[in-house]
Amino acid sequence: MEKMPFRAELDVTPDAGMTPPRDATGQTVVSSDWRQALPLLHGSHVTLRELRASDAPALFAMLTTEEVSRFISPPPSTVEGFERFIAWTLRQRSAGTYACFAVTLKGCDTAIGIFQIRETEPGFGTAEWGFALGSPFWGTGVFADGAELVLAFVFDTIGVHRLEARSALRNGRGIGALQKVGAVREGVLRKAFLKDGDALDQALYTMVDDDWRASRERGQPTPQPHVH
Repeated sequence: MEKMPFRAELDVTPDAGMTPPRDATGQTVVSSDWRQALPLLHGSHVTLRELRASDAPALFAMLTTEEVSRFISPPPSTVEGFERFIAWTLRQRSAGTYACFAVTLKGCDTAIGIFQIRETEPGFGTAEWGFALGSPFWGTGVFADGAELVLAFVFDTIGVHRLEARSALRNGRGIGALQKVGAVREGVLRKAFLKDGDALDQALYTMVDDDWRASRERGQPTPQPHVH
């Protein structure tokens, strides 16, 4: 998800007049409480939580550096822009189309990055995910720890069947991160990502629920088949 989906045309507001689904007894069916508030996810090194408006200064400092923003669409350029982005994430989560977790270190509540999950077909059968992490925390195990938490949330809580990610072919670090968690490269999307006036090729990496669960049982990443 190198294109941050903070765009007006993707802004979905929950329909206040929508009647919630009910079962045969007339009771309201709640399919997933993550739409009300994201859960706290605790790993060995990190805690993932819902974004807050107060995270804006830290995210601005972490995600607008040249090395972090090099292969993503331009992040908000001001602290106020990040505040608007955070408010947007809460609206989209409430609508059930998107979730964004703040990455924090255990014992420290400062946001150092984000994980995003976006619905790409109704009902979240297929979704796209992406991540951005402050460069001081690259290579520290923070990504791998957070990614395992996010993948469990995606497949076990949301119920996604197919999870996609795009990474510029030049983004060796991003591709390496996806491979470490078992994502499979399915192909190349030619000139699919416009960055600073340059149309970049992207690799499409995917994970499917059956493979992810099988790899968890084996205690190792999904094997990397050649997909043409």
